[in-house]
Amino acid sequence: MDETVAEFIKRTILKIPMTEMMTILKAWDFLPENQLQTVNFRQRKESLVQDLVLLCESKRASLRDAALLDIIYTQFHRHQKVWDVFQMSKEPGEDVDLFDMERFKSSFEKILRRALKNVTVSFRDAEENAVWIRIAWGTQYRKPNQYKPVYVVYYSQTPYAFTSFCHLKSNTPLLSQALTVASNHHKIVKMDLRSRYLDSLKAIVFKQYNQKFETHNSTMPLQETLELDMHMDSRIIHENRIEKERVQRVTQETFGDYPQPRLEFAQYKVLI
Repeated sequence: MDETVAEFIKRTILKIPMTEMMTILKAWDFLPENQLQTVNFRQRKESLVQDLVLLCESKRASLRDAALLDIIYTQFHRHQKVWDVFQMSKEPGEDVDLFDMERFKSSFEKILRRALKNVTVSFRDAEENAVWIRIAWGTQYRKPNQYKPVYVVYYSQTPYAFTSFCHLKSNTPLLSQALTVASNHHKIVKMDLRSRYLDSLKAIVFKQYNQKFETHNSTMPLQETLELDMHMDSRIIHENRIEKERVQRVTQETFGDYPQPRLEFAQYKVLI
């Protein structure tokens, strides 16, 4: 196993919390369970990591294997990334094509490799017909930086893709082109949505409004919640109570009787 791959795997495993170690390693499915059973998971983390790296070396782990482990870690800790939303569209009147995931992956990777000599592209299929894509960018003279990748989550047969922060802004147009062409669309725009909560962004763009605005105790009836707030702060005047009732009533009617999707970023533009 190459030294750079060994270091990559080592750094990734060091990031994994001990409480999630076995779960993530099993999801990786690279090390057989009978080998994992020989490892002492109660020892110091540094020693544990060394044992796991030695097992990976004995199995000759490749860069593709290491990248897959990194994708799985990121799936478990997706909230550590800041996600943007891109919306694609077809030409007016254009028919919807039958989607082939393998064709999408092949086309996406070919577009990037035609433009960049040094780039690493990895895929992992996920639930709800989604695919997670990990891209490590390089340059004409430098190998891909495996420690600053960009992640893309694309849901097949939808016009939406979610991307993490891209350290090389100059590659954003190329990434957009690869997404557009591979998914059989003609145009792509970045939406004014950004959040660490990927599932909330998905709920918003797919209009899965399962939530209501959060209260101090979302399991309490609306009237009890309002009475509790009144008791906690006697300075709340009658007008505030009426407005509060109106806002929560409209929220429940619009979004349903569940917690509201969490959004951390909103941008307002004034058109003059």
